[in-house]
Amino acid sequence: MRQTDQAALSREVVYLIEQGMLSVEDADAAVSWGPGLRWGVMGPNLLWHIGGGEGGIHHFMEHLMDPFATMMKNLGNPDVTTEPKQTIIKGVMQEAENRSVGQLAQEENEILLQLINLRTKATAESTSAKKDEKT
Repeated sequence: MRQTDQAALSREVVYLIEQGMLSVEDADAAVSWGPGLRWGVMGPNLLWHIGGGEGGIHHFMEHLMDPFATMMKNLGNPDVTTEPKQTIIKGVMQEAENRSVGQLAQEENEILLQLINLRTKATAESTSAKKDEKT
């Protein structure tokens, strides 16, 4: 499942870069500060439940999924030729700011560990609160 999700999102990112609608840096920021934050907490289905407001997933499916499905049908299909590959390479090298792959991987791992620690703490607190409610 992970590779399919990544491919779907990557397809749209490459398309937007290829079309000149986003720079590489803006695309990375849009994903990491947009769905990336939310998907690190909950998957898309629970987020749809929240997005449905008081009606939850039922409201989302009845009133919001059809427009969402239309948006999905309109996603771009990039022509991954040498030009967009070079655009992405150039943008990534600028964004990396002379940090090596090893340095970037270490930075990623440190942030992921911090996020895991925060999520573990929040889950424990939520579980504890649920137990308190039952007693």
